[in-house]
Amino acid sequence: MILHNVGFNHQHDADFFIDRPEGSGDWLLLILKTDAIFTLDGKDVPVPASSFFLYPKGMAQYYRCTPHHVFANDWVHFLFEDGEEEAFIKTGVPYAQPISLHNPEFLSFLIKCLAHENCVNNLHKQENIRHYMFLLFNKVSEQLYQPAEHISGSIYEMLLTMRNKIYAQPYDPRSIAWASHEVRMSPAAFQRLYKKQFGVTFTQDLINSRIEHAKVLLVSTNLSVQDISQQCGYRNYEHFARQFKDGVGMTPLEYKKFRNENP
Repeated sequence: MILHNVGFNHQHDADFFIDRPEGSGDWLLLILKTDAIFTLDGKDVPVPASSFFLYPKGMAQYYRCTPHHVFANDWVHFLFEDGEEEAFIKTGVPYAQPISLHNPEFLSFLIKCLAHENCVNNLHKQENIRHYMFLLFNKVSEQLYQPAEHISGSIYEMLLTMRNKIYAQPYDPRSIAWASHEVRMSPAAFQRLYKKQFGVTFTQDLINSRIEHAKVLLVSTNLSVQDISQQCGYRNYEHFARQFKDGVGMTPLEYKKFRNENP
């Protein structure tokens, strides 16, 4: 798998449009964060947010934002290597066809991982990229062909809003009691449904969100690790350091040193 470029959560102004009659010279994978308009077979097709779209190499690419709205998406420009396209075809994921996603957050997370992997020189970089890409294809395939067992309606929306809150503001104090009250459920029902929907407990997801925020601060600021722990919602540095090492496999200072030496 050859990655040419990766973009995570990119936002564009309301005049954004792509007009490539000959395509981009490679495959283009998109995950839409906002509604968009694609031109397919000469017709404008509205495509909603939380959709997956795959342009094969050589196909014309025409898409734009909806009128008077910004455009946001994740994207990957890539080429298959020997045997990989055949393996992709076996997943049953179609190209040039919008696919609605009921769990786009995990796919966006995979693209974030790809973006990171693409800009470092890890020992197993190419193998990691291939695994991330095929995990992404497999997850799209599951959403297409596996019967959904997802919570529907307002309950799902409340749980998704809750999850977005903890990742957007990981430093805020949160608890199961607070979260269950926010979504108007008992603590037991909230924990059961959250785990069923997202495959992770609320408590572990909260820890994950704080660790991800800490990793960003460690490599992008000169704050002390004690200050970073506070900005990630921890009152006790030792507690932060222990959870960080459990999640990342190294201490905050070791992680900062590693990333500085491997930008």
